This record gives sequence, C-alpha cells and structure tokens, in this order.
Amino acid sequence: TKFSEMLDGRVKTLHPQIYAGILNIRKNKKHKKDLKKQNIPNIDLVIVDLYPFEKKLKKKMETKKLIEYIDIGGSTLIRAAAKNFNDVAVISNINDFFQLNKELLTNRGSTSIQFRKIMSAKAFSSTAYYDSVISNWLNNDLNIKFPEKETL
Repeated sequence: TKFSEMLDGRVKTLHPQIYAGILNIRKNKKHKKDLKKQNIPNIDLVIVDLYPFEKKLKKKMETKKLIEYIDIGGSTLIRAAAKNFNDVAVISNINDFFQLNKELLTNRGSTSIQFRKIMSAKAFSSTAYYDSVISNWLNNDLNIKFPEKETL
C-alpha cells in the first residue's frame, strides 16, 4: 500500500487497497472496473495468525499491556476473506496448511468452492471464539455475571 504502519503498530492492514483486493466479486464488471481504475490486484488467499490474546491472558499481564494483544486488523482480514469465500480462500489455523497445499496441488494453483466454504466457516468460528475470550475477560474484570449477550 506504500503506507507505513502507525500508532505503534496498531494500524497496519486497514487499507482500501487490501480490502478491495479481498472483497471484490470477481465476476462483477463494476468491481473489476473499480479495481482497474485504482490499480488494485485481486487477493485470492488470506492467511492470518492472530495475536495470542488468550495465551497472554493466562500470564496475568496488566491491562495496559494485555490490550495490545487484541488483534483488530487480523480479525478484519479473516472476516473479509471469509465473507468472500466464493472468490477467496482464508486460512485462520496453521493446522489447515496441509489441506491448503493439497487443494492447490489438486486444483493447479486454485482452491475449490467447497474448500473455501469450509475454511470460511472455520474462520468465522475462530474470530467468534477470539472475540468471546476478550468479551469474557472484560465481563469478568467488570464483575458482570450476566452480560446482555454471551457466547458459549
């Protein structure tokens, strides 16, 4: 993007060039035209390893340090790719690398819609779990026993 990360690394991936490359519908002529006009390439594969919030939470860090392990851009990348599973594959767990490799070999550098849909479901489950850990931590910190919404 030719845009440096800023705010001590808090802003890295949140950029239209990245998200337009992920979220565009490949068969949509207007989307193609928009990307061409802005010189933005398609992004067909997104692999993200989120900041280890849960691991750091177990270390009983002070809140000021712990909140720096709440991943914003990574979760957003995962969700964007998962939303556009018709055109984009998303890997949100290292355990899926073997299956990705198999897909790429089988489909000559591409992935099947079935694989992308499965990875999308896993990705949304991953971000939901990640967010629930953060939410539960905040609720516990605030001594909120019965939050308005809770993920089990």
